[in-house]
Amino acid sequence: MNADNYNEDDRDKIDHIHPSKDIKSVLGTELLKKKIVICVTASVACYRSIDLIRLLIRHGAEVFVVISKTVEKFISKDYFVWASGNKVISSLSGDLEHIVLADYGKSDLIIVYPSTANTIGKFANGIDDTVPTSILSVAFGSKIPIVIAPAMHESMYENDIIKENIAKLEKKNVIFINPKIDEGKAKIADINSVLACIINILKKNPKFNNNTNNENVNFIKKSEKLISEIKEPQMKYFFKDKKILISLGSTIEYIDPIRVVSNTSSGKMGISLVKNALTFGSNVTIVKGLTTFNIMTDETYPAVDFKVLDVTTSQQMCDVLLQELKTFSYDIVILAAAVSDFKPATVSDLKITTDTSSLTLTFVPTVKIINKIKSINKKLFLVGFKADYNVSVNTILEKSFKKMVESDANLVVANDVGKKDVHIGSDFNDVLVLTKNKNYYHLPTQNKYDIATSIFKIIYINMMGLSN
Repeated sequence: MNADNYNEDDRDKIDHIHPSKDIKSVLGTELLKKKIVICVTASVACYRSIDLIRLLIRHGAEVFVVISKTVEKFISKDYFVWASGNKVISSLSGDLEHIVLADYGKSDLIIVYPSTANTIGKFANGIDDTVPTSILSVAFGSKIPIVIAPAMHESMYENDIIKENIAKLEKKNVIFINPKIDEGKAKIADINSVLACIINILKKNPKFNNNTNNENVNFIKKSEKLISEIKEPQMKYFFKDKKILISLGSTIEYIDPIRVVSNTSSGKMGISLVKNALTFGSNVTIVKGLTTFNIMTDETYPAVDFKVLDVTTSQQMCDVLLQELKTFSYDIVILAAAVSDFKPATVSDLKITTDTSSLTLTFVPTVKIINKIKSINKKLFLVGFKADYNVSVNTILEKSFKKMVESDANLVVANDVGKKDVHIGSDFNDVLVLTKNKNYYHLPTQNKYDIATSIFKIIYINMMGLSN
């Protein structure tokens, strides 16, 4: 606004912009002009709502906070005023605060973060004797989207009556963000997962449909502009402390105790993905096949802790990956390893003698590791890789899409290793990154670290629901 062209009303508006709002849109504008109401109920996890409020503002939202009276036993009301920069509602008066915030068209979305079992039960049964439940009652009637993030002890969350209340609300299109079960508690969902859910709801992104009609949809190339708009602070904020499992390198298949068949993958693409993930502050587990370098001694990693699980054969890689996923909860799995597609049908226990005039081997397919991942954890974000040799763009996209449908992957990174300068083992790559709705990004020839950075940006775009 030009300083010479505003009146006293404008001056009054400027003077009353709360200083806490100086972070607005610093991480993005996805929620710009969106009004979001956060209902905070009396769970010990209520302190987490402060971080969510600030994150929503950083992505452009105007946030209004509603708290139950008991919350003030945990956190001062003034803390929420500071976090949101707006008046906080803790009681209803003749000003009809519940109508002002939740009547038809008054807000874009209501979220309860955290939600107690008590609030869920009251909402499910039409009881509105607290400020949050009154807000929910009005919002439900006015068809404003409602999101609930429960937090409680595991035994309470497993109570059949509470589960019935949740199921009842879900049938009425109330969205629940499941807690993480850990240490005997149903711990509230992390704020980045909540942000992604909110953006998806407000953008009304359609869910991917695995039916055959998709086969008739043309592939659509997306502009690289959206990738370039994603900045490093956003990436570090989003990926910090995310648990990421990355496979890399090649596998071998034994013919006899000393002879093997394999491929020429170097592992460089996988290591570039690992370096990016560690730079962003993620917790990384590496399932490593054979590589052309020693990742423990080469100066390849930042000074961050990570875990390396060594494997040799495709079956070992499969077993280790699946066991890791069954034991720990991961947010993202990236399968960049060049796993052998075939293995000898039989393996000799003894060294095959060299005095034979010929040797005939029968090969059988190896296990399709990617097809087993989502059967363990449907909620993780799965990225697969597809390599081909001297084929058309449409051919590699069709093959990649088939792989995506079969495995329920979220992204497939495809590359033609028959292209000049991007052969297997090269320091460079040229890839197509395919999404579930048949959109794809072309990342032209560049060093593998930069390719990996762009892949992570595309992961961010899709996990945040920014792809449409």
